[in-house]
Amino acid sequence: MLDARKITYTAFEIPAVKLSAIEVSDYLHMSPEDVYKTIVLRREKRGKAILAVVPASREVDPKKLAGFLKEKKISVTTQHDAEKMTGLLSGGISPLALIHKGFQVVIDESALERGKILNSGGQRGLQIQLAVQDLTRLTNARTAHISKITNLK
Repeated sequence: MLDARKITYTAFEIPAVKLSAIEVSDYLHMSPEDVYKTIVLRREKRGKAILAVVPASREVDPKKLAGFLKEKKISVTTQHDAEKMTGLLSGGISPLALIHKGFQVVIDESALERGKILNSGGQRGLQIQLAVQDLTRLTNARTAHISKITNLK
């Protein structure tokens, strides 16, 4: 799809197992600020699910996201529900693989500072690095400050 649309990208093959975004950044020797993960969220009332794309080093803030989307409440789905809703395995969930599937995509605005980011290519073992501008355009994404520092427990 990216080739057909003449999008410049770099594909990275990694072990086809479930890896966290931090583990992907370690494996590829990249900064966690350049590796982004896709989190599936649901609205309190029925409606399209949301894909939040945030840096590996941070987590999605459902309150910030709800405020941006003018929703009363948004919650992160379980891994099982995320897989069921997207048809993709955790570790391979990507807005690129879900174009035209009815998901609303919001990318953390920190990506705009990066230029290029790495995100799953839609399956475990495949990561795609591309310009944030291209990802935003392809997925009809909006950008906003939707992340917070990860709580290390």
